[in-house]
Amino acid sequence: MIEEKKKLVFAAQAQRYAGAKLMCCSSGNLSWRVGDKAFVSGTGTWLSTLEPQEIAVCDIISGQSINNVRPSMESGFHLGILRKRPEVNVVLHFQSEYATVVACLKEKPENFNVTLEVPYHVGEVAVIPYFRPGSPELAEAVITAMKEHNAVLMSNHGQVVCGKDFDEVLERALFFEMACRIIVQSRMNYTVLNEKEVMDLQVHLLDKKS
Repeated sequence: MIEEKKKLVFAAQAQRYAGAKLMCCSSGNLSWRVGDKAFVSGTGTWLSTLEPQEIAVCDIISGQSINNVRPSMESGFHLGILRKRPEVNVVLHFQSEYATVVACLKEKPENFNVTLEVPYHVGEVAVIPYFRPGSPELAEAVITAMKEHNAVLMSNHGQVVCGKDFDEVLERALFFEMACRIIVQSRMNYTVLNEKEVMDLQVHLLDKKS
């Protein structure tokens, strides 16, 4: 009964992310740590219409589904992040419009700190090369990048963010999308906060946040 109630929460959050226009059709997937297990959206599902019966319950350590629902093809990096980072409870893979445009640029930004919200909420964004979706190589690259980052841009594919709860993940995804929209709409004629300005934020805002 408790698990079924949590599935309703998970489905509602998945629909919330879709409502924020973070993905199109079946392009996104979501996971949530629940004790020593994880809920993972099922393969081929649309987060906008996710139902409890479409949620895979996976053992975090083995990666195996224990309820006969096949998890997303990207469950490898979802579960890998949850294994490596015990403070992380939610992982979201999404393909928001402007962030995906940036993922497909030939020359990608080295710095996304166009507004204070990026270093404050998102942090440094890791950029990784293209790997086939669902491949072990992609899972390994994302897991490695997420050891020291909370956001990853996957070239010619999409984005991954993680966090302690659903709200933090939504916040990171939306602020990253906002930064990418600024970058794209500026036609690459934008400025970023310099190292001194980010350090000033660290002293006056980030330390207080923690």
